[in-house]
Amino acid sequence: MAPPPEDGSQSAAANTAPTTVPRATSHARALEALARRGRLRTLQPRAGHDFTSNDFLGLAKAPELAQAAREALDRGVPLGAGGSRLLRGNHDEHEALEAEAARFFGAETALYFGGGFQANAAILATLPARGDLVVYDALVHASAHEGLTLTRAATAEARHNDPQSFVDALTAWRKAGGTGRPWIAVESVYSMDGDTAPLADLMDIAARHDAYVVVDEAHATGVLGPGGRGLAAPYEGRENLICLHTCGKGLGASGALVTGPAVIRDYLINRARAFIYATAPSPVMAAVVRRALALVEAEPWRRAALAARVARVRDQLSATCGLTPSPTHIQPVVVGTDSRAVSLAERMQASGYDIRAIRPPTVPEGTARLRIVVTLNVDDATTDAMLSDLAQALPAVRAR
Repeated sequence: MAPPPEDGSQSAAANTAPTTVPRATSHARALEALARRGRLRTLQPRAGHDFTSNDFLGLAKAPELAQAAREALDRGVPLGAGGSRLLRGNHDEHEALEAEAARFFGAETALYFGGGFQANAAILATLPARGDLVVYDALVHASAHEGLTLTRAATAEARHNDPQSFVDALTAWRKAGGTGRPWIAVESVYSMDGDTAPLADLMDIAARHDAYVVVDEAHATGVLGPGGRGLAAPYEGRENLICLHTCGKGLGASGALVTGPAVIRDYLINRARAFIYATAPSPVMAAVVRRALALVEAEPWRRAALAARVARVRDQLSATCGLTPSPTHIQPVVVGTDSRAVSLAERMQASGYDIRAIRPPTVPEGTARLRIVVTLNVDDATTDAMLSDLAQALPAVRAR
């Protein structure tokens, strides 16, 4: 290092102020801004009765899934894949799962990804081509938006659950000279509102406009539709339908299955960067997902029990809380402001219930809420007590 100038002055370099804010400082300021707005996220431990997880059927701790993992290990199935599916990471368990999933869901083929976010983003980033148009519901998941930021196609937002809005977007695009293939992207059950997509109308629109339909079944798989196969099950097998079935929610495991025509599977294998360059999912987990599918098929009582509990919750939300419930196992309690949602969540947590506040940007501004999830992990008596406590807490929070 050069010695300091003999006159005691600092060097020109030392006197020069940085022209940009150091990156760490900018990150810290961003976090401080989130904290001031009440939107700083932190990791929280599990505590209290489960009204927040997506383990709808209570399969995550099912002894049958633990046994499936033990059996796979005993027959020499490795925990880790060791590489991409294209570079020795492919295992018989992956292919067995994909064959079983295609049969279960009624699709031509299935492709196993490491996670639902990864798979959903890959679908929309990879399949629509330059010159195509993707029309997506305004409330599609963040994973869909991630894929849309990477797509080569044009995009257009449709009003939530409004079939005419999809038609209008497709018609306007054609009138403006659009010549490619249209795509329609929706969720079958919306993750923050619990309402369901008008799939029959959308499939009819797709047929009239020669469009592909991408349905995110994340919150329906294992739970809704015939045999727990999802709400798009009546249309599975059609050449213009691609479905995403996550394995980490109703199936109690992890990963995600993309079902659809063989040409779509082959194209994803060759072009989806999130598949090509990712280490393959655990082969042991593939065996666990196979067992989960078998349980869903063999034990319809789980879906029946959940449906009965959902009906009970819906009746009480309406009667005692003055709320309009959703038709599914996801029940939003919209209170408006971030502070109200946080206050209500804290009250419910203090009473022993694991219920979290959901705030923008996850939901639209002014619609901060609690997201109450009905599962088989909590019995009816505890569910009734939670709803009674919620009815008592709501007036005070609404008055804030």
